[in-house]
Formats: sequence, structure tokens, C-alpha cells
Amino acid sequence: MTALAPALQAFFTTRLTGQYGASQHTVAAYRDTWRMFLRFAADAAGTAPQRLDLSALTAQTVSDFLAHLEAVRGNSVATRNARLAAIHSFFAYAAFCHPEHAATISQVMAIPSKRHRRTDLTYLTPEEADALLAAPDPATKAGRRDHAMLQLAITAGLRVSELTAISTSDIHLGHAPHVACTGKGRKNRITPLDRPTVAVLRQYVATLPAATQILFPTRSGTPMSRDAVAARLTLHATTASAACPSLASKKVTPHSLRHTCAMRLLTAGIDSTVIALWMGHESVETTQVYLHADMAIKQAALDRTAPTGTGPGRYKPDDDNLLAFLQAL
Repeated sequence: MTALAPALQAFFTTRLTGQYGASQHTVAAYRDTWRMFLRFAADAAGTAPQRLDLSALTAQTVSDFLAHLEAVRGNSVATRNARLAAIHSFFAYAAFCHPEHAATISQVMAIPSKRHRRTDLTYLTPEEADALLAAPDPATKAGRRDHAMLQLAITAGLRVSELTAISTSDIHLGHAPHVACTGKGRKNRITPLDRPTVAVLRQYVATLPAATQILFPTRSGTPMSRDAVAARLTLHATTASAACPSLASKKVTPHSLRHTCAMRLLTAGIDSTVIALWMGHESVETTQVYLHADMAIKQAALDRTAPTGTGPGRYKPDDDNLLAFLQAL
């Protein structure tokens, strides 16, 4: 047995699960990365994956794998960087277990993340949001569910994983109404609800069977999947585009509703630190992307500046203003 197999096993069982307490999503993402990387490295070396050693996972092999992700698999730069992060995490752990491979490990760790162009945020205007909320059919069970789900997503700015995991006990519609959820990194978050959302949720919850635990269940009573939420959203966006044609030019995704919530808070003058808490962002810097997306804020800043080509002015009161000032004393 080579040194790679026990080191990789200890990395997942001891480091990620035991020491870091990584979530299932993180473990699954790292697992998929290493399954693809080991197959790629084994094909390149002409051997079986279980025969690979740490010395075979050179910086050149890692670089070729990253290029393969973009060129052959068609992955985005963000996905490429996420795969590299999983590889870096293991090699950082292996540096303590196998110092004899320090040269190879240091070369792999020196591979940088690739810079990429940020895509423009897609969010809905107030008119588009109203049209989307009016699209579900209130006469059907699925329509009532979708209307309540969209209303909560736009108001609370929940991630799709948070939205589908909410139970009926997580919403509190009495005094100080709010919704509680477990967000990214297993951090608990409480978000207040406005009056229209409370009214919609009260009406919707009243139609649920008493034994229902999932707030937005499928026909079989299980939580909706991400794909199911995206499919329902696409359906309603298509319907709403008849009343609001601007929706036809936008790719409306569940994350677009989260962006819509953040932009609503930003245009209302809410401080970015409060928005970061509302959205469950790890850092306030993550929230700064919404400042770049809002042209109204940039225009307001421009309006407060002096036009180019004009000299600095100085206030010079005339005699009438001076006499009026003295009279008012």
C-alpha cells in the first residue's frame, strides 16, 4: 500500500469530519474532486488509482487536471478554483504527515487560484417581483405553496437549501414574526418577516394538514429538491413574462430571489453590515458586490460631485441676505 491511500482516508475521517466538523456538502464536494483527480492521475500515469503515491501527484499533474476541467468538462473558473481548494486542503494536511514529500507538496500548494470575471447580478425590479408573485395559481395546492415560497424567498433572502429545509416550527407568525434557518457553515440565522409575508404564510399554513412538518413539501410530503424549486420558478417566470415582458430577458433562478432581497434592502438605505447579517454572509466584503450592481447608488454619488471643468465656488452673501440675517437675530 502506498502512502497516499491512508493519508487520504485520514484526511476525510480525521481532518474534515473529526477536527474541522465539515458539513456533508463540503465532504461530498471534496470527495467528488478527489474521485475525478485520482482517475485523471491514474490515466496519466498508466496505473490503477490504488497504486498511486504522493510523489505521482506533482504540480504538473494538478495543473493538467485543472486545465482538463475547463477545456474538456467545460467547468467554470469558479468550479476550477473550488476543485483546487479541495486539493490544497489535502496537501496542507499531508505536509504534516509526510514531510518526506515536502518538495512535491510545496509545489502543489504554490498553484494559485485563477482570477475570473464576475458575472452581473440578476435581480428583479419591484414590478418584476410583483408579476412573479402573481403568477402561481391560488386555486391549486401547488400554486398556494409556490406563492408562499416565492414570497418568503424574496422577503427573507434565503438560500435554496435553507428554503427547502424549513419546517413549520421554524416560522413564528405571532409577536415579532420571524423565520429561523440553518445557513451556510451550519450557522443559525433569524430573519424578521414583514406584514405581507406574515399574511401570506398564515393563509398558507392554515391549508396544511396538522401533521405536516415540512413547510414546502412535495406531493409525497418530502422536502423539495433544488431542481424542483428551480423548475417551478422557471415555470412561473415564463407565466409572469406575459404581464411583465422584461422578465423574458432575465434568467430567473432561486439565487436571483436572494439577490432581489439584498437589492431591496440596499435601495431602502440599509447599511451593508446589516445586509450582511440579514443574508448570512461570512464577511461584509461579500455584500459589497450589491453596491457595484446598483446604478442608482452610483448616480447619487455622481450627483453630489462638481461637474468637470468648473472651479471651486465660494458663498458670497449679498447685502439683502446679510440684512435679513441680522434682522433674524
